[in-house]
Amino acid sequence: MNELLSEAIEAHGGRERWQELTQAQATLVSGGDLFAIKGLPQDDTPRRMTVALHEEHASVQPFGAPDQKTDFTPGRVSIEKLDGRVVAERQDPRTSFSGHTLETPWDPLDRAYFNGYALWTYLTTPFLLAMPGFTVTGIEPWREGDEVWPGLRATFPAQIAGHSTHQDFYFGPDRLLRRHDYHVDVAGGFAAAQYVHAHTEADGIVLPTARRAYRRGADGRALTEQVMVSIDLSEIHFS
Repeated sequence: MNELLSEAIEAHGGRERWQELTQAQATLVSGGDLFAIKGLPQDDTPRRMTVALHEEHASVQPFGAPDQKTDFTPGRVSIEKLDGRVVAERQDPRTSFSGHTLETPWDPLDRAYFNGYALWTYLTTPFLLAMPGFTVTGIEPWREGDEVWPGLRATFPAQIAGHSTHQDFYFGPDRLLRRHDYHVDVAGGFAAAQYVHAHTEADGIVLPTARRAYRRGADGRALTEQVMVSIDLSEIHFS
């Protein structure tokens, strides 16, 4: 395993503890201009996110109505009543984003798909990078103020849904995640820089509880005058 990835996994709780766990849950409050651009402005209602840790499967509730939730896998996304009745579903959902620009409106299933893969990624980083099919290589470090953050470029396998095939992860001197760069392929492919803050420990796993994603300029710097996506997590539990 790549040395930096090994150090990052250890700093976030260690592979042994990760292998003992199968699920994560967290209360989520999200916002940012991306959702308004997509015609689906996000309210500040807390929602409960559940993700599987060793396969890409996620759900959030409520979604669209108090008695509804989502069910996401890379090959299918649905909106369901809590008793399991399907309200709407889409097979092979990634194909629905073909030809999208940043301004192309999303429908609720598009939003559910984005939420599913994004929060799954965030709640499993950096451990997902050691899953079968991922490849990681070292990249030039990022300098932030007085700190230098070493980085990894991850190539996501085709069977894992993510923002983009290639994504960059930067870690602080303590080897905790500090920044995550990617292109948002489901929104026209704009370049994003996401900063993470407020790390906490939950059931032996360390993870950031605040994320702020911005557009990324040609020089790699975040365009901080506009928050594209904000995510705040609380009541986190791994089991």
